[in-house]
Amino acid sequence: MMEVDTLETRSIFPNSNLKPIHIMSVLVGKQAPTFSASAVVNGEVVSDFSLEQYIGKKHVVFFFYPKDFTFVCPTELHAFQDAIAEFEKRDVAVVGCSTDTEMSHWGWLQVERAKGGIAGVQYPLVADTNKTISANFDVLVGDYIMDEDGELDVEGELIAYRGLFLIDKQGVVQHQLVNNLPLGRSISEALRMVDALQHFEEHGEVCPMDWTLGSDAMEANHESTSAYLAKG
Repeated sequence: MMEVDTLETRSIFPNSNLKPIHIMSVLVGKQAPTFSASAVVNGEVVSDFSLEQYIGKKHVVFFFYPKDFTFVCPTELHAFQDAIAEFEKRDVAVVGCSTDTEMSHWGWLQVERAKGGIAGVQYPLVADTNKTISANFDVLVGDYIMDEDGELDVEGELIAYRGLFLIDKQGVVQHQLVNNLPLGRSISEALRMVDALQHFEEHGEVCPMDWTLGSDAMEANHESTSAYLAKG
């Protein structure tokens, strides 16, 4: 039988050796967690960056990456920067975040691209130094635990998975994607999801499998679905 650790079982059996089972949160359809944190914005460190500044104004692609000065991460950060004009013409703010400090972000921004750095990246990079943003978006790899002596320990590394969240102008998460550490993401897919969301918001039509901007969408009824499928 599977052992499950809940607040109820721990209160009844305080000395139980049951291990917690972590179930990843699905934030789609919910308000994005709020925060105020240090960040590097246009090369300058700010102390009170928040996604709330975009509510009522812009859609947001908020993405997490594991570490500064690493390997897959700069390919993703540069890819977002290379495509920044595509996001801007859709009125979408791009914001990155890792569990590094703002000073680490700033230092990496001083290293040129040809040497593995991210010089030229202009969108905000949030410093989740306390790991709370990653935890609230449920992309934190590790967990705090108590060892047998009652001392605080860590299981795993307290860095972020490659999470990506598309947030609408009301601050609601409409799409989320979480990759394991070795697996880079796709800019074209991020843009496709932005296009699909904005198409639905503007036209009320739903977007079928592999839908791209300019192709046929559907009304949310059987007749429209049948007509779409009949096209082959």
